[in-house]
Amino acid sequence: MQIPKQQERLGRGAGVLLPVASLPSQFGIGTLGREAYQFIDFLQAAGQRYWQVLPLGPTSYGDSPYQSFSAFAGNPYFIDLETLVQEGLLTWEEVSAPDWGDNPTKIDYAQIYQNRFRILRRAFIRSSHRETEEYQNFCKRNQDWLEDYSFYMAVKMHFGAQEWLKWPEEIRTCQPAALQSFRKNLLQDIEFWKFCQFKFSEQWFKLKAYANERGISIIGDIPIYVSLDSADVWRHPSLFQLDKKRQPTMVAGVPPDSFSQTGQLWGNPLYNWDEMGKDGFVWWKKRMAFSAKLYDIVRVDHFIGIVRYYAIPYGSLTAQNGEWCRGPGAALIRAISAVMGDSKIIAEDLGCVVPEVEELREAAGYPGMKILEFAFDSGSENLNLPCHYSQNSVVYGGTHDNETLVGFFRHQPLRSLHFACDYLHVRKKKDLPAACIRAAYASVADTAVIQMQDLLGLGNEARTNFPSTIGTNWRWRLLPNQLTDELSVKMHDLSELYARLPSAVQEKQLCAEEKCPKAAAENRKV
Repeated sequence: MQIPKQQERLGRGAGVLLPVASLPSQFGIGTLGREAYQFIDFLQAAGQRYWQVLPLGPTSYGDSPYQSFSAFAGNPYFIDLETLVQEGLLTWEEVSAPDWGDNPTKIDYAQIYQNRFRILRRAFIRSSHRETEEYQNFCKRNQDWLEDYSFYMAVKMHFGAQEWLKWPEEIRTCQPAALQSFRKNLLQDIEFWKFCQFKFSEQWFKLKAYANERGISIIGDIPIYVSLDSADVWRHPSLFQLDKKRQPTMVAGVPPDSFSQTGQLWGNPLYNWDEMGKDGFVWWKKRMAFSAKLYDIVRVDHFIGIVRYYAIPYGSLTAQNGEWCRGPGAALIRAISAVMGDSKIIAEDLGCVVPEVEELREAAGYPGMKILEFAFDSGSENLNLPCHYSQNSVVYGGTHDNETLVGFFRHQPLRSLHFACDYLHVRKKKDLPAACIRAAYASVADTAVIQMQDLLGLGNEARTNFPSTIGTNWRWRLLPNQLTDELSVKMHDLSELYARLPSAVQEKQLCAEEKCPKAAAENRKV
């Protein structure tokens, strides 16, 4: 059977990579409130078409959005408290009293964990949402995952936030009598977690509608794997590679490479692809259908794992002793294609790409990714150089896992720096970050996405994540005064120069020039 091909490409445009958590706010972490709407206004004024966010799920130990308690739920940290004040569920005194952290450029997750849920519980107690038609419809639409997630979180908090593998045997293995007892005793807590998801959903879809009305499409991000400490694994153990005691047998990661001598040990449980295939990948269909509603474009992280995946024995201290196994390939892509609707997919195909991966991506019509930070270390044949791009691709300076462009070029070997300067037509190393951004915009790739930190010219102090480390990642925050009119004009000019303006903006601009050609000429001169 042929793979249904994604017919429409993303369309020529530019966008910004900025996690919701990194937005400015007075509550310690970015939210779906006023500053998010202002950022969308900034993107529109800057001639952008896309806002790429990282996964939106609730984060666990290590604060990584790629290790979430659910493949479906939204992060309660992103619920905007100012909106809850406007709804009469909280007071300004209540939301201002907690210590949300003393550094506006860094997220203090410990403070947020200590204070956020206490504040949200006050809103929950005062809310009359349970009687509303909106809430009842929300629960019906999402019952496949909402019940499991809310129950899981209630039990987890009952046991002091321990991972489910450390729970008592009867509830860890989901024995019917234990499930019934815990549901009865934790009913109020279960309702609280449902309330959090209702409010997240309500605020997210209002924000998404606002973005779409202004010509901004949301690029979402889903990790290929789910966290071991998640509702998905607890309630659906047969879908994962677990033993009779529900311990993982093999876990995910990537082998040693030039970036890591010991590889990357992610620790996620691997899918039991044979079991998933028996019902036509129903769990994946539900996940992708949900993502297709949440986002306009879905970036599938580690797309390579669909073709082949690296399996590491559970308990290993590094990723050195794993083995390659065959994934579901085209069978999963066919299942996914059936539920995507108008939403599109980006395949994160970075890493060791074998021919089968490229063939599958091209057969599905998904754009792949190019990273300019990977482009200058091996001469003119490097496929990350813009001269080798195809239109159906997405180019980045770097992603959330990379250094900032400024930080990257500070320590590259002379050979790579000379080649980068020659290729990008600059004389000085300090000009390379801006030249990379220009090269991304100028390239034939349909879509150019640049990290906010790189547009601001920040160094590695603003880096989002350093893979395989824990403790200092996912903390960088944008300051309100960094989104200047000067930056907006600069980004708009690049989009205009390289034909990346949204079509509606181009049409409006052409109409204005037809009415007043003299003013248009003066604007171009300036």
